[in-house]
Amino acid sequence: MFKTRITELFNIDYPIIGGAMHLLSRAELVAAISNAGGLGILASTTFENPEDLRKEIQKTRKLTKKPFGVNLNLFPAMRPRPVEKDIDLFIDEGIEIVESSGTSPEPYVPRLKEAGIKLIHKVAGVRYAKTAERIGCDAVSIVGFECGGHPGLDDVTTLILVPETVDAVKIPVCAGGGICDSRSFLAALSLGAEGVVMGTRFVATRECDVHPKIKEWIVNAKDSDTLLIGKPFKLASRVIKNKPALTAQEMEAKGASLEEVLPIISGQLGKKAWETGDVDAGILTLGMAVGRIGKVLTVKEVIDEIINGAKQILERLKRH
Repeated sequence: MFKTRITELFNIDYPIIGGAMHLLSRAELVAAISNAGGLGILASTTFENPEDLRKEIQKTRKLTKKPFGVNLNLFPAMRPRPVEKDIDLFIDEGIEIVESSGTSPEPYVPRLKEAGIKLIHKVAGVRYAKTAERIGCDAVSIVGFECGGHPGLDDVTTLILVPETVDAVKIPVCAGGGICDSRSFLAALSLGAEGVVMGTRFVATRECDVHPKIKEWIVNAKDSDTLLIGKPFKLASRVIKNKPALTAQEMEAKGASLEEVLPIISGQLGKKAWETGDVDAGILTLGMAVGRIGKVLTVKEVIDEIINGAKQILERLKRH
């Protein structure tokens, strides 16, 4: 049950992919997702030094014998080094799955394909999904307005984007944004997706290396406790509603420049917040799913609950 082109493509048990989260998607979390039957994805931009990324890949291999991937972040502002250096490292380390995000991976597709790497590209709009298919990506993830991180600029929900994307392309589609349990997982599949991408739900797990106070905040949060910043700069990002996010939003409304806002949304301040548990220390990227997470679990418990719950829902529907 729940075998799809995504499970076949990546040789995984369940069509559940861990969203690559900057600073958070490290070996322990990634390996736990893969060991539980999903596909963990390392966030490469977490590691400024390529040798540190290499060590994290090797560490992940020691923690899991299951497939895992590495994210190739193509947002220019987030890259600590040239894209080609990461691709060199992926090939040298024998990485078989790459998830790209940000701008189009078109310049890099031939080299990735030549190395036998399977490529899934994350997008926030149907037109970008069509481009991903045209340039040779093996699969595409479409993320809606609800997702943490970068949901695009059009404010379209996952419920709308998924079927639109499925109708527009022939390659397998994964759905992201607001997915955190058996009901949202099954809803995504019913919309035509062949897999889901989850980030926020995996932050509130025992294997995610963030301060317990952050996980406590998530458990107590409401669905209205996130907001979007960065839209005036075409860098929309969904983050938690804390002091720096509200300050940034207010500055944007008054016409502040990106240079003026940057000190407020500094990645170093966000790193401090994740590590210290001070939710007002910096920008924290999480999705609307915070309002639907009621407990800190292990990654295996999360995935098992999703799969078993989805089976129960299908059985209930059959009876009716």
